Amino acid sequence: MSFSATVLTLYPEMFPGALGLSLAGRALEASTWSLEAIQIRGFATDRHRTVDDTPAGGGAGMVMRADVLASAIDYASPAGDPRPRLLMSPRGKPLTQARVRELAAGPGAVIVCGRFEGVDQRVIEARGLEEVSVGDFILSGGEPAALVLLDAVVRLLPGVMGNAVSGDEESFENGLLEHPHYTRPQEFEGRQIPEVLTSGNHKKIAAWRRAESEKLTKERRPDLLAAHPLVK
Repeated sequence: MSFSATVLTLYPEMFPGALGLSLAGRALEASTWSLEAIQIRGFATDRHRTVDDTPAGGGAGMVMRADVLASAIDYASPAGDPRPRLLMSPRGKPLTQARVRELAAGPGAVIVCGRFEGVDQRVIEARGLEEVSVGDFILSGGEPAALVLLDAVVRLLPGVMGNAVSGDEESFENGLLEHPHYTRPQEFEGRQIPEVLTSGNHKKIAAWRRAESEKLTKERRPDLLAAHPLVK
């Protein structure tokens, strides 16, 4: 069974976007995964197709209505749908490589793209939406975040990457940042490829790469080491 993604959005024309190119695009053409973008506005009941309203209690901006969004979710994910329901949100739990792998191993995902000031809390609770964040910053809407999440997931689907083990040593896979990479030419503007990488000694190469990963992680992301106490 292929990975099935359904995106609920006010801008369905943003999909597949970059997901229609490169590895993800070829996998989409090969039906390794499927993508459907649904217009939330189509579930509004008034003649203006209103999807938002002023926030209860006052304040700036608008809030996506619970009733309209619930109708869209119920259409996209009827009872019995095993796919998780995700809401792209800056207040959500940070997306990790471990969560990406979990999603890639599953049947797919229903992804809600918020807009305006946010989404009525009642629909988040009533429809069991899992809030997911792609970083500590604010976007104009959930669509770019959804594209990021899907790209991360699709590349892990069986057969998408040419080499099945090419992702095993990437950043975050083992709690460390990835080691530096080099290729030809041997010398570039006076800088040489580290001698150990051309030694042919695979044990020394592995040790060098591990040491470089630990060094980079300590310098740039010490929080990763704190989160993985067994990684030294």
